[in-house]
Amino acid sequence: MDRWIALVKASMKDRKVTQDQLASRLGMSQGGVGHWLNKRRVPSLADMNRVMAELGLDYLEVALVVREKTVAPVAQALKPTPHDNPSYRYPVSEGKGGYLLQEEPRPYGAGRLQISDYHARGKAFWMRVTGNAMTAPSGLSITEGMMVQVDPAIKPEPGKLVVAQWAFNPQSVLRKLVKQSGQLYLVPLNPTYPKMLFTEECRIVGVVVQAVTRF
Repeated sequence: MDRWIALVKASMKDRKVTQDQLASRLGMSQGGVGHWLNKRRVPSLADMNRVMAELGLDYLEVALVVREKTVAPVAQALKPTPHDNPSYRYPVSEGKGGYLLQEEPRPYGAGRLQISDYHARGKAFWMRVTGNAMTAPSGLSITEGMMVQVDPAIKPEPGKLVVAQWAFNPQSVLRKLVKQSGQLYLVPLNPTYPKMLFTEECRIVGVVVQAVTRF
């Protein structure tokens, strides 16, 4: 609930949407929205997802998940039950203050793991988004604190979100790969940030295959 409130408040601030405006879109009173955002009342999952959709976050979903505790080999499917989908576990990058990546990826089984329903083609991993360079005023927006899953084996094509790294900098960036006039650029979704020319000194670490908010 706390993370949902933080995400909603951050999105309202980014999009300059007031509680009164959000309430009008939802067809309810400003006081009702205020009760949710101040934790005086708990919205249903349907209402939480309705709020996110009104703020342009309809690519995310708040869901209650109940799983049987189990230990399975990393990046191998857990045995599915008749009412469960296959799940996989991938390491979480622990870089601080940016996407700090090692030249040689850490072996699977080291560090923290996170479950995903995505069956990776390569040695995929998760990383937490830092900063607001990918926070867009509308449409697709990757806000700070979200988790993105990166697959190094996916071909980086224009239009995809990628994690890139320069030879002279151990920290990497999350950007959209765009081709303009025959040249590749790394473009932020936040228009207040500059785009960056993709040069020979830059390499694509991997392509983003999922972006989620963990509550």
